[in-house]
Amino acid sequence: MNKANPGNFFEDFQLGQTIRHATPRTVTVGDVALYNGLFGARFAVQSSDAFAQGIGYPKSPIDDLLIFHMVFGKTVPDISLNAVANLGYANCRFLKPVYPGDTLNTVSEVIGLKENSSRKTGIVFVRSTGTDQNGERVLEYVRWVMVKKRDENAKAPADHVPRLPTSVEINVLGDACPPIKAASYDFTLAGSALRYGHYDVGEKIDHVDGITVEEAEHMTATRLYQNTARIHFNQHTEGTGRFGRRLIYGGHVISLARSLSFNGLANAFHIAAINGGRHVAPLFAGNTVYAWSEVLAKAQLPGRDDVGALRLRTVATKDHACADYPYKVGEADDPAVILDLDYWVLMPR
Repeated sequence: MNKANPGNFFEDFQLGQTIRHATPRTVTVGDVALYNGLFGARFAVQSSDAFAQGIGYPKSPIDDLLIFHMVFGKTVPDISLNAVANLGYANCRFLKPVYPGDTLNTVSEVIGLKENSSRKTGIVFVRSTGTDQNGERVLEYVRWVMVKKRDENAKAPADHVPRLPTSVEINVLGDACPPIKAASYDFTLAGSALRYGHYDVGEKIDHVDGITVEEAEHMTATRLYQNTARIHFNQHTEGTGRFGRRLIYGGHVISLARSLSFNGLANAFHIAAINGGRHVAPLFAGNTVYAWSEVLAKAQLPGRDDVGALRLRTVATKDHACADYPYKVGEADDPAVILDLDYWVLMPR
């Protein structure tokens, strides 16, 4: 009897299947420090207990994407250990702040399956929910991932592609953070005087800076999230694979783009929701990541006069500065583009 877990292959999944993932994770200030060291996150609310307490938090909340990665990482041994690539996200909602000392768990439901025409792989759609130690939901999202088949001749489940919303409803965006004392928000300490009213729909923001990805840092980050996908770690196997080398975890790209976005969006202190996103092309160690954002929409939240919501489209590129804003809507894919992310952020009014 083989006691090791080989991971699930495409033909192992069933529509409606519920998977309770292993290894609860208590988030610590050490995790926060390591995450900040890897990505250089500078948003004041997540960086300073004093700043956070000044606007009404009990202490500094955990960075939204660190929560996302830890919840995501728990799903990997069951969902994407045998993945070829993580393809996209939809209907991702940050439901309440998480603080150091909170413990995260994850449960997933298989909501869609589709075998690819090659019969060597299939796409698995899952809805994953992260909860805290009290069983309260902190995060919910859908993702779809291409997974290898164990046997390409094996009978695959019947195709079912779920219908997914194109955006998260505005009336739930305020769940991402409690009401804040907007009058106490120090824009100087936050790094920018720009607030909700200073942004216009349709404007584009070049975040200017670039970050070169190193092999060690992306592997450290993925270990931080307990993400065990072979495609990120095992050069012995990936050296003979599709790319001939390890692939950077797609979430690493999202965090890099978010960190870069501080230059131009310093007061976008919470990600409230991710409407959708896709990893357009792979990223490898040695590439330099740039990013730019477009304001797609603005929304005032029901019952809230402290913050407003900006709907952003952030595009990340590799080895391509963003002064010419590559990959515009309606144009062919630019080969330099690696991420196209549509999301809502909260910003003081």
